[in-house]
Amino acid sequence: MNCKHWGVTLAGGLLAAGQAMAGDLFLWQTNSLTYLYGKNFAINPSIQQTMTFEHADKWKYGDNFLFVDRIFYNGKADPNKGPHTYYGEFSPRLSFGKIFDQKLEFGPIKDVLLAMTYEYGEGDSEAYLIGPGFDLAVPGFNYFTLNFYRRHTEGPRPGTGVWQITPSFSYSIPMGRSNLLIDGYIDWVVDNDQNSRGTYHANLHINPQIKYDLGKALRLGDKQLYVGIEYSYWKDKYGIENSHRLDTNQNTASALIKVHF
Repeated sequence: MNCKHWGVTLAGGLLAAGQAMAGDLFLWQTNSLTYLYGKNFAINPSIQQTMTFEHADKWKYGDNFLFVDRIFYNGKADPNKGPHTYYGEFSPRLSFGKIFDQKLEFGPIKDVLLAMTYEYGEGDSEAYLIGPGFDLAVPGFNYFTLNFYRRHTEGPRPGTGVWQITPSFSYSIPMGRSNLLIDGYIDWVVDNDQNSRGTYHANLHINPQIKYDLGKALRLGDKQLYVGIEYSYWKDKYGIENSHRLDTNQNTASALIKVHF
């Protein structure tokens, strides 16, 4: 699928989401701001502060997820991006079960969807992803989704035509008069791509957040204020194979404060 077709598809998803929000097709939405502070990041400067805006919504025919990171490098600028940078993703999904008014349920599968993601940031970082998605019924979880994407990079850099498997999840554990929330995702690119520009290597990124609902504990409201950590394990970060010359395996945790509104 070329970029023009991708643009039409994503624009259609945005338009549909906007129409849903404006009418009775819209079901719910949530927005949040997160502050992160961490050390020992790979490839980029080691110490980072990040401000993240997140939006999630569900409408009659699917759901949408969007995040934008503003990343600040402490003490040392990135040689390619300077003292700060940004990165974001927009991920709309369309439900075949809801569009065709059919129950597509079998085994643990609750629904079958068309999953898409647009990745963007500074420099040569744009990518377009598309493939089948599934909502799963996993006992104890608030939600569990599983998306299979075929990646397409913008421009001549390697990474086109490889497959990515992305589960995302949310799990709550009662803790005193509040809850511990464990949620996040895994991005697993399962194969390599090579061209005249170089090699994009298979990689695995595990990125959960472990958060205590402080707002509920302080009786300020449920699911409004969280504190905790975000853990990031990334083997062969950015698709760059780890070597003795460059360590691309990231294993770090960041302190977290998250506010929903």
